[in-house]
Amino acid sequence: MMKKLLVTAALGLVLTANAQQRPHYTQYILNNYIINPAVAGIENYTDVKISHRHQWVGLDGAPVTTYLTIHAPWTKSSYERENPTTFHAPGQNPRGKAYWQDYTKADPHHGIGFTMLNDRTGPLNRFTVAATYAYHVGIAERTSLSAGISAGIQNMTLNQSKLVFNTPIDPAVAGSGYLNKLRPDITAGLWLYSSRYFLGLAAQNILPSKLSFAEDTLKVTSSGKLVPHLFLQGGYRMFLNDDVSFLPSATIRYINPMPIGVDINAKFQYQDLVWAGASYRLQDGFAGMLGVNVSSTFNVGYSYDYTTSRLNTVSRGSHEIVVGFLLGNKYGDWCPRNIW
Repeated sequence: MMKKLLVTAALGLVLTANAQQRPHYTQYILNNYIINPAVAGIENYTDVKISHRHQWVGLDGAPVTTYLTIHAPWTKSSYERENPTTFHAPGQNPRGKAYWQDYTKADPHHGIGFTMLNDRTGPLNRFTVAATYAYHVGIAERTSLSAGISAGIQNMTLNQSKLVFNTPIDPAVAGSGYLNKLRPDITAGLWLYSSRYFLGLAAQNILPSKLSFAEDTLKVTSSGKLVPHLFLQGGYRMFLNDDVSFLPSATIRYINPMPIGVDINAKFQYQDLVWAGASYRLQDGFAGMLGVNVSSTFNVGYSYDYTTSRLNTVSRGSHEIVVGFLLGNKYGDWCPRNIW
C-alpha cells in the first residue's frame, strides 16, 4: 500500500508539474514541425533536425529531451522560380528585399515526415516514433495553406529503481524493474504561410487516455491521464534594412486544467548567415538564442534558458542545441524559403 501511494504521487507530480506531459522546446522557431505536422514538406528539400535539451540543470530528475525529425515534399518542384543563393557576394544580401518581391504561393504538393523522440523526466520516460502526412496548396497569389496529421506510438516507462523514498521501506516492496505502457500518439495541424507571416494551429495527443502502471507480483497500480495539448502560433517578418530582418512571434499553449502558457519570441537575422534571438515564457523565464547557417547544407543553433520561478534556487538553467541538415537542396539556399 505504501508503494502504491508513493508511486501514484510520483506519477501525479511528473504528469502535471508545469504541464510537462509533452516536452518544452525553446528553438521550435527553427523547427516548427516538432509542434505542427502541417509543416512537413514545406520546403523544396529534405529537412533534418537533431536536438538535445537538458532542462533545469542541477535538479535531480529534470527533463532531458532528444529528438530526430525528417520531413520533405513527396516530389520536389522542378520549376525554377528562384535564383540560387549559394554564392554570397561581398556586401550583398541574396535574401534582401528584392528577393521576396518574386515570392509566390506554393504549388499543390504532398509532404511526408518522421519523428523519433525520447523524453525522460525523473522515473518516467517517453519514447515516441511517428509518421506524418501533409498537403500544401496555394489559396492566394502569395499565400499558402497546409494541413497535416501525424500518427505514431509512444512507450511510457516507469523506472521503479528511481523512486526515492524519504522513509526506508522493505526492499521486497520497493521494486527495481521497469513498467511499460504503449499509447497512441496522434497530432493534427493547420499552417497558413506567406513571405511575410505565418499562423499555425496544432493539437497534440488528440486521443486522451488513462495511463496506469501495474506490477503483477504485488498487484500495485498507479494511474494518471494523458490529455490533449493545443498550440496557436503566429509570426511576422519585417526588414529593418536590406541586410537585417526581424521576426517577432508568439505561441499560446492550452492544456486542461493547467493555466494558459504564452511564449513571446524575437529573432534577428543578418542576411541569411547568422541570427540571434530572445524568448520570454510567461511566469517561467527568459531564453537567449544564437545560430549560424554554416553552409547551404548545415546549420546549428544554441539556446540557454534562465528560470525566474522558484526552480531557479536549485536549477542552473536549461541548455538546448539544434543541428540541421538540408539534403537535396537544389537551389543552394542557406536558409528556408517558407520557414524563416
